[in-house]
Amino acid sequence: MSPELLRLILQATGDTLTMVAIAAVLGTLFGLPLGVFLATSRRGELFAAPPLNGALGFLVNATRSTPFIILVVAIIPFTRLVAGTSIGTTAATVPLTVAATPFIARLVEAAIREVDQGLVEAARACGASPFQIVLKVLIPEALPGILLGLTLAVVSLIGYSAMVGAVGGGGLGDLGIRYGYQRFRPDMMLAVVVVLIVLVQAVQTFGETVARRLNRRLRRA
Repeated sequence: MSPELLRLILQATGDTLTMVAIAAVLGTLFGLPLGVFLATSRRGELFAAPPLNGALGFLVNATRSTPFIILVVAIIPFTRLVAGTSIGTTAATVPLTVAATPFIARLVEAAIREVDQGLVEAARACGASPFQIVLKVLIPEALPGILLGLTLAVVSLIGYSAMVGAVGGGGLGDLGIRYGYQRFRPDMMLAVVVVLIVLVQAVQTFGETVARRLNRRLRRA
């Protein structure tokens, strides 16, 4: 591998990691409470608000059903408003966050709905408030599932970050398109693919390991 190729790969990898990290953090900050609300706001649940639950559920489904590359183009005006530009690494974090938020919300909702409702009823019988039940029962019990969901979300974001390179988003996707495809450099394309595979494998392994250990601790407790 030539020094120039190595420099480009390292720079693009850094850009990709930056995009994915920012989008994952912001997506979790927005998606976690949204997922908790979706899981606890149906009729008869802790924060019963069926109309709002239905409206938010529809919005989440609409966003998730939109192909990512179309979403990127569709929200360009919003991206410019937030980031001041529609190209580059900073701009790419906007559509990545928009795509990650509903995805994470649904994963969190699914994890929380798997918690034994007997634990919720027992907490209610002890006089716990809805917020206490969420913070001390639902989230701790669902945490291994939530971590696995976040792992899946980060893996998806790595793939999305490569796709956003097609519209000038920077990172490994942009490098692969500009050098590997447009300049007919198969070595560059191969290097990009290998790095993406390594990143996905590393994230998947780390997330599964942490979730497994946490699950064992909860069972022992």
